[in-house]
Formats: sequence, C-alpha cells, structure tokens
Amino acid sequence: QVQLVESGGGVAQPGGSLTLSCAASGFTFTLYAMSWHRQAPGKGRELVATISSDSSNTDYLDSVKGRFSISRDNVRDKVYLQMNNLKPEDSALYYCKAVRVSGSHQTDYWGQGTQVTVSS
Repeated sequence: QVQLVESGGGVAQPGGSLTLSCAASGFTFTLYAMSWHRQAPGKGRELVATISSDSSNTDYLDSVKGRFSISRDNVRDKVYLQMNNLKPEDSALYYCKAVRVSGSHQTDYWGQGTQVTVSS
C-alpha cells in the first residue's frame, strides 16, 4: 500500500522556521522525484519545491527561493522541506508528491497534507 505521510506543520510566527517531513512507503522511493506543493484557502495548488531522485537537482517557486530548502534521505525514504523566514503568505496546506516518468507513462502519489499557519 502506497503511503506518503506529511508531518511537521503547525503555527509559526513571521520570521520563524518550520521543517516539514514526508515519510514514503509502499513504492521504490529511489526511483521517484519528490516535490512539495501547497494550497491556500480559495487558491489553486502550487508547486513549491522539487528534488530529483538522486538529489542532484532541485528547483523552487520564486517566492520561496533563499528561504526554503528541499532535501531527501534515500535510506529512510523521507523528503524534507526546511522553511525559514516564514511569511503570512506561506500559510497553506502543504502536500508532498512522488512522481516517476517512465517513457510515456507517469505515476503520481500524493500525501494528505500538513497545515502551516504563519501568524503573529
């Protein structure tokens, strides 16, 4: 059974930090690129950060560059999102996603999300 379980969300003050974790199981983690997405109330889901299967490539939403950092542990089958200098506009439900492209076939798995609220 495939599972992606996010944790680490909560309430932080502006300028504060949080680290999100996503634990994967039920699939071969090392074959999948991983990403974090977020969705605020009334808005569409947006891609926040991505990391390739071997950690050689990362990419970020412009608004989080220099503040957020994505990493993964291919031994523990986990992906992380370190979030620093948080802003109220970072408040959202954060999801992790696993994706594998093999030829013309793409496989996606999503977690259930963890809530991040940035407020003073």
